Amino acid sequence: MKSKPIVPREAASRDVEDAVDFYLSEAGDQIALGFVAALEHAYRQIASQPAAGSPRYAHELNMPGLRTWPLQRYPYLIFYVDLPDRIDIWRVLHGQRDIPAWLQEDTDTGPGRPG
Repeated sequence: MKSKPIVPREAASRDVEDAVDFYLSEAGDQIALGFVAALEHAYRQIASQPAAGSPRYAHELNMPGLRTWPLQRYPYLIFYVDLPDRIDIWRVLHGQRDIPAWLQEDTDTGPGRPG
């Protein structure tokens, strides 16, 4: 199966920057680099097998097509939608957050919508 390009939205890029900044300031370079490596690994997995992500939040939030993928060794979830020409990375959020509340903030630019 051919991999699709991964296209993070602005909010997802901010989420990643915030996480890296946190790890750099609180845990050091090695942990921050590990987070980036785990994220890149997850992106490769999603690109090659987008249907493997969990649809749990799609059902909870009534957002068809929304899937999640957990990072290995880090408490983050990648929220994405498999589109015909790309994987739309919507958010990268810490699993301890109130995920439905964070995702509801983006309902105007939800999965598959411009944003």
